[in-house]
Amino acid sequence: MFPKNCWYVACTPDELEEKPLGRRICNESMVFYRDGEGQVAALEDFCPHRGAPLSLGFMEDGNLVCGYHGLKMGSDGKTVSMPGQRVQNFPCIRRYPVHERYGFIWVWPGDADKADVATIPHQHWAESSDWAYGGGLYHIQCDYRLMIDNLMDLTHETYVHASSIGQKEIDEAPVATKTEGDTVITSRFMDHVMPPPFWQNALQGNDLPTDQPVDRWQICRFTPPAQVMIEVGVALAGKGGYDAQPQHKASSIVVDFMTPETETSIWYFWGMARNFKPEDQALTDTIREGQGIIFSEDLDMLERQQQNLLAYPERRLMKLNIDSGGVQSRRLLDNLIKAEQV
Repeated sequence: MFPKNCWYVACTPDELEEKPLGRRICNESMVFYRDGEGQVAALEDFCPHRGAPLSLGFMEDGNLVCGYHGLKMGSDGKTVSMPGQRVQNFPCIRRYPVHERYGFIWVWPGDADKADVATIPHQHWAESSDWAYGGGLYHIQCDYRLMIDNLMDLTHETYVHASSIGQKEIDEAPVATKTEGDTVITSRFMDHVMPPPFWQNALQGNDLPTDQPVDRWQICRFTPPAQVMIEVGVALAGKGGYDAQPQHKASSIVVDFMTPETETSIWYFWGMARNFKPEDQALTDTIREGQGIIFSEDLDMLERQQQNLLAYPERRLMKLNIDSGGVQSRRLLDNLIKAEQV
């Protein structure tokens, strides 16, 4: 149900500050930690002695120590030592390609020989001081493709997020969807509308009036295996919309990484990158808090949707034109999965 020969976001650096981190990704139990040189390492979360989770252990002299009987593991997956025992000939455990970039820890759960850090999806907003970023992590009990569907069709904002970013004009605006290479793009533009509460706050944060009509846009870009970047924003009406000069608008990129845990659960890394007032940490915190509330509103809907799909597997779901972004995204994923199977 998910391709493995690709990079997924495994965790954020702060999750490795105190102790090893155990995380299941694409049905693979992994342990992440920093070695003696500060480099990130990833091994299967399985001690070769008695099968205990290595993530319950600790670090010592750059090695991962099993918390059950003290067996030390090197970052290459080989046993190093164990008090009073000879363990150097133990079989190696699996080592996963892992790389730290753009403020995230990325892991390759598939064939290690095919891993190439050059294929980690480029995040331009993470490389420039002109951008600020704030985000978080949710653990959600749903198929990762349901979240992709959710993000590639923002019509649900009118209903799920009525008190924050939803407005009736989202339903009324036409949707355009296209595929360019390995990217699916869905866009919607709304002219001369009043900004909903979240965007009123963003306009205020950029010293713009909140009681005037705006031109609003949503451009969703899905890139396999599970990344959706959404350009969102509002500009004072008549100032050029999406192409308005910075002093007339508040715009951001909604950052979404969906990492499958199992077929019916995900690690959802969410955030927002903005290129106005990047030095204002208080504004970053406020936007992060507001966005966190917005995304939390999706959780119950997606988890209940997953429960329904599991309870009624024979039911055929209907597709509308608003679903085209999710449908084309799934087609790309299906092609990747089939290629791996071949």
